[in-house]
Amino acid sequence: MQARNSGILAELLRQLPSAGRLSILGAVFTTSLLAVVAATAVVPGHDDSLFSPELMLERLETLAVERLPDTSLPYVFDERIQPGDTIQSIFQRLGIKDSEALAHLNTDEESKKVLRKLRAGTSVIAIVKPDGSIASLSLPVGRGVERFIVERSDDKLSSSIRDTVTVDTMQEMRSGTITHSLFGATDAAGVPDSVATKFAEIFGTQIDFTKDLREGDQFSVVYETAFDNGVPVRTGRILAAEFINQGKKHTVVLHRERDGNEAYYTPDGRGLNQAFLRYPLEFSRISSTFGRRLHPIHKSWRSHNGTDFAAARGTPVKASSDGRISFIGTQRGYGNTVKIEHRNNFSTLYAHLNGFANGVGKGRRVRQGDVIGYVGSTGWATGPHLHYEIRVNDTPHDPMQIALPAVEPLDQKELVLFRTETTPLLERLALLGNSQETTLVKR
Repeated sequence: MQARNSGILAELLRQLPSAGRLSILGAVFTTSLLAVVAATAVVPGHDDSLFSPELMLERLETLAVERLPDTSLPYVFDERIQPGDTIQSIFQRLGIKDSEALAHLNTDEESKKVLRKLRAGTSVIAIVKPDGSIASLSLPVGRGVERFIVERSDDKLSSSIRDTVTVDTMQEMRSGTITHSLFGATDAAGVPDSVATKFAEIFGTQIDFTKDLREGDQFSVVYETAFDNGVPVRTGRILAAEFINQGKKHTVVLHRERDGNEAYYTPDGRGLNQAFLRYPLEFSRISSTFGRRLHPIHKSWRSHNGTDFAAARGTPVKASSDGRISFIGTQRGYGNTVKIEHRNNFSTLYAHLNGFANGVGKGRRVRQGDVIGYVGSTGWATGPHLHYEIRVNDTPHDPMQIALPAVEPLDQKELVLFRTETTPLLERLALLGNSQETTLVKR
């Protein structure tokens, strides 16, 4: 093909005048030259650099490595317990080779109880010697703040439970909206069950959570959470809470009174709790009312100076108001009895108790809601129940009908302190703005 084209070109040149032949030859030469240059530019491996590279070699001196002296310093581990962990797997992961410590943990009765309570996410702190034996081992006791400490001293192992954990208490703030139920909404917002239960208890005197809830109701709560090395170990008090029910806002804050008692108040300083509880226990029914009745044992008409609440044996009985215990013991037909003196010449009596709460004694001061005893059937009783009396100047009155005194308001001096202490808590509630939020604030 190339030879044929060359022949055709030669024949054309012979037929043209000399000037034309020169023009065509010039064009062909120019085109050929450009083709050569273009081809030259893309030849692989062609080096048209102006400088030739030169290989340079330089010998570097070897760095002197200083050998550290042998040390007997131990290693310190802070390890999270993983799901399914046993003390053997923890030892293996930390490189602990201490059969004596392992045997101690698996045979000591207290140790075995602690090992059964190991929880994922909590921390194990171990100080391990270079030979793999432990100098000390700190295990969590359940999800509490106590620690089980195993120590080696003079080649002897000892163990004990100590409250040695340094916890950080944070103020946790959460809010949410009701769709079906209060506990469904608090669960969706990540509120712990213990906080949700206390929340319902706080507002229970104002809202019936079984009947009054509406879709769209909103809640906000500020509460304490204790953290051990970043892991929540327990919840504490509710410091402030708000519930908007059918458009009406209910707000409370916790306030420590001058006598050390803590109680919930509205933002304007009104106490939330009633001065007296009409029902100092959880009961199934009122089995006998105040007034004259045919006594079930003596079969004669007698005055019944209180209200009887039927309840299961062992049901906790609570002090219905703040006061001081003036009597604890046995009183003939009343059986095991507690009597509490309150302000304004009021007193309450709790009878037929199965037993008394630990630490309850004559002269002891109690707060509303403190457990003082347990339902029983001691004395003249045909079955387990609580006989409950309210007296004024030692004269019995019907607990279901008597006009009970209101909570004493804060005086002006304490009201100033109340506002100073509770303003930051109310501001944190306002920050939530009833939106789906979670915030942590260190105390």
